[in-house]
Order: sequence, then C-alpha cells, then structure tokens
Amino acid sequence: MSERPAPLVVIVTLNWNRKADTLAFLTSCADLSYPRLHTIVVDNASSDKSVQAIAATFPHVEQLVNAANLGFARGTNVGMRRAYELGADYLFLANNDTTLLSDAINLLVATAETYGAGMVAPSIYYADPPHAIWWLGGWLRPQLLEVRRCERVPGRNALHPFAVDFITGCGMLVSRATLEAVGLFDERFFMYYEDSDYCLRAYQRQVKVMVEPRAAMYHKVAQSSGGSNSPNERYHMARSSVQFFRKHAQPWQVPLIWPYRAGSALRNLWRLIRRRRLDAAGAYLRGLRDGLYV
Repeated sequence: MSERPAPLVVIVTLNWNRKADTLAFLTSCADLSYPRLHTIVVDNASSDKSVQAIAATFPHVEQLVNAANLGFARGTNVGMRRAYELGADYLFLANNDTTLLSDAINLLVATAETYGAGMVAPSIYYADPPHAIWWLGGWLRPQLLEVRRCERVPGRNALHPFAVDFITGCGMLVSRATLEAVGLFDERFFMYYEDSDYCLRAYQRQVKVMVEPRAAMYHKVAQSSGGSNSPNERYHMARSSVQFFRKHAQPWQVPLIWPYRAGSALRNLWRLIRRRRLDAAGAYLRGLRDGLYV
C-alpha cells in the first residue's frame, strides 16, 4: 500500500511594482524541498513589467493579474480563492519581500499535521541583520485588543513549536478547514491590520495557532508601502488601526481601549516630529481621521 500523498500547499504572494523582490522570493520558493507545491503571484496592476519578468523566469508560476491596485487584503483574497479552487490542503501566504529556507514548508506542514493547528507561522527574521528576530507571534490582551509580542521562543527548548494567538500575514500557513471556518481577509482593510483581524476571528473560533521556530523566513520590512515610517506606511497603519478597533471593540472595552490608543498615537506623532518626519506625521494624522469614516 502506498503512503498518503503529501498535502497540497499553494503559496500565494502579492506583487505591486516590486519586481526584484518578487523574483528573489520566487527563487527561494524554487529551492523549497516540499514535494507538492503550487505557487501563485497575484499582481496588483504593476507598471514595472513584473508580469513579463516573472513569466520569463518562472513559467510554471501561476499569475493572476488584477486590473487595478486592489490593496493587500483584496489582492490576496484573489489568490486565496484560486488556491481553494485548486483543492489546496494548506495555503501559505507570504509577503513578496521575503525569502524562505528550503525546509520551511516541510516544517510548517509537519507542525500543522502533528498538532492539529489551523495556522502556523515560521520564525521571521530581518533580512538585515539576518540573525535578528522580526516576528515570532504574540498573545492577545483581551481587554485592550493588543498583542503582547513574543520576543524569544518560550520555554527551554528553542526547537519546539509553541502556541500563540496572533501571527502575521507576512508568512502564515492556513489550513483549508481554517479558511472555510474563518473566511477570507476583510477587504475594508487596504493595507495592514487585515492579518490582526483574521487572527482575532480565528481566535474567536478557537482555531489553534502555532509558531514553528525551526522554519525560517527573512523579511525586508514594509517595502510595499515605501519603507518603515514613510508617509504611505504611516497613513495606512494609522487608518487600518482605527478601523480594526472600531470593528472589534465591545462597549465594555471602549473606556479602556480609546485612552490607550490615544496615548499610542501621541507617542507615534512625537517620535515622527522629533525625527523631523513632518510629512509622515501629517500622513499619520490623515490616516487616523480617515479611519474614523471608512
């Protein structure tokens, strides 16, 4: 009797005018050792000839080309729907400004299958410096709807998978069952917080979420929005944060959340002003305003 075939994993990444980043990501995907992979690039109407370059270099990669820039949530949903149609057992959602080590998918799937986890994330390191952790998941503080970041692998065994409440859409393995239970990203989030919203919805449905620390991913951080603390990044971060808390805050939480968030906003503004990033500070204020009316 033959063994059961490996679960089908469909990798979904989104590209918008980041041709070099996407080609580097696909190069790392080509080196993955997992036996059943299908890769989808969703293009958000790039003007840098990304589509042609990807087709020439990676003809086996499926491309879904949108007529306009749909943002992260809507654009990624296009790929998630296609992955579901293909019969994916797991989706691996990844930012295109990342690279993966060759055994990453093997480890993520093994953890999902062994522990019955509906979502699993790798250890995500900064691309530079490559040994510094960027994200290891986190645990929910329910009163404030805030996430307490995991700074290091908990416990004594640094090679053991561990449970968290929140992971990032920068790199997350999502099971088909989770997709059916939780659904797609909320398309009201243009960029940022769509993964926080997704994890909170998964948390409410008691989906098991884990981090597999042996699976490694490297992230260039905020490339699609112009870099950390750029006006575009600050605008969308502020707008989406207001949307998130407006959506999820219950009446009993409001007296706790809004003063806390106001203090956080003031600290962010002061930090930008102190660094003389007045353009980013202005964008941040516009994002806060617009988040109230979306």
